[in-house]
Amino acid sequence: MPRTTTLECPGCPPLRALTFDELGLIKVIEARGQQGRAEPKVVERWGEPDSSKSVLAASIDDRKSDPLLAVARRNGTIEVLNPLNGGLRIAVTNSSDNGGDDPVAGLHLFAKKNSELASRSCTLLTCTTNGNASVRSFELTKPAADVASSGSSRTWSVGAGGSISCSKVDGSENYFLFGGKRVEMNVWDLDSCAKIWTAKPPPKNSLGIFTPTWFTSATFLSKDDHRKFVAGTNGHEVRLYDISAQRRPVISFDFRETAIKSVAEDIDGYTIYAGNGSGDLASFDIRTGKLLGCFLGKCSGSIRSIARHPDFPVIASCGLDSYLRLWNVKTRQLLSAVYLKQHLSNVLFDSNFADEEADIVNPPTDRLQHDELSVAERDEGETRPVKKKKSKEKNGSKKEAKAKGRNKEEVSSLGRRDDGETPPVKRKKSKENKGSEKEASEESGCKKLKSKKSSKRPKREDVDSTS
Repeated sequence: MPRTTTLECPGCPPLRALTFDELGLIKVIEARGQQGRAEPKVVERWGEPDSSKSVLAASIDDRKSDPLLAVARRNGTIEVLNPLNGGLRIAVTNSSDNGGDDPVAGLHLFAKKNSELASRSCTLLTCTTNGNASVRSFELTKPAADVASSGSSRTWSVGAGGSISCSKVDGSENYFLFGGKRVEMNVWDLDSCAKIWTAKPPPKNSLGIFTPTWFTSATFLSKDDHRKFVAGTNGHEVRLYDISAQRRPVISFDFRETAIKSVAEDIDGYTIYAGNGSGDLASFDIRTGKLLGCFLGKCSGSIRSIARHPDFPVIASCGLDSYLRLWNVKTRQLLSAVYLKQHLSNVLFDSNFADEEADIVNPPTDRLQHDELSVAERDEGETRPVKKKKSKEKNGSKKEAKAKGRNKEEVSSLGRRDDGETPPVKRKKSKENKGSEKEASEESGCKKLKSKKSSKRPKREDVDSTS
């Protein structure tokens, strides 16, 4: 039975996310409603359950006009879909002859090259676990069954006897990063298909033992700079590399005790998010390696993918616990969790999603400013009532009336004094009475003492006489 826990979540901003699972299903999750109160729900499901079509990698080009979504499956098929309705544009097989034994480890859909091509074609970069990389272009105007490679097609080998497990393309789409088990991190130039940098393993530890090379995830630290990137290892270690400084890691630190399964960068250029195999998710300042904090609410399964929303301060995480979780980046609190039944392998955001209901409830700022200006123009010729001044005037009139009443009382008392009447002075009399009472009590005390002394003296005289 799946875990069914009730969570009190504040909701999330309006957004749209795509999840991919091990049965080949693609599910669309949308959050519609007011800003900060939207509840994400599954609105569409594309495909039929089939373990042979498990999604291994995905990439999206979410431009406003004619967006595209590329999906790599376990059976060696690469599909290009429409992310708005799930319609199939093209379906091609991997260039490797043994697609089942050599599955795709990395996939990237080029966005800038597609916009430059006028014949409506797409360019894909694929990398298999055995290290076979290829860049191919396909025409989208033809039917899906008649698709053939168009333009230049390049294939080269990047593996060196290891297994590729992670890859990434930088923001300029000119450099390609990959690494894996027994494969050090490498940076390649996509224009010349040449290696420009290779990492060097760290030195031996205090016992003289080398750390085995096994990279599980990697990402560039900034979209504008290909020289710095972050990599996670199977030995629960996060490393920062700078290819312009040295071949070994610049900063390296451990995170818990399980393998790092996914890392993602923030838009600020120095914050990263790391998720491990035990369901821990945390943010780090990669400049110092300091732990900024862990996200509240532990996941019950391995985290396999982390995505940062480009506009809202929200990240999404998914993994083997079959939950899609949305987190607030600033407070690191859980905004919402959606149970999706299957083990999830990847999550992507659609940045061009616009919620009409949210626009109606929360109109744009330009419209609000226009309404405020129109109201100000109408009120220019009218005199606005000043309530505060009226209240002050009323309070002043009341005070004046009270002062007049006091003056009348004082005048009447003065008139009585002039007529010969002496006003009663209660306080003075009470003081005088108290003083007389004190004097009387003192006199009575003195008399008592004298009487006691007088009574004692004859007794002494009697004693003397008897003696």
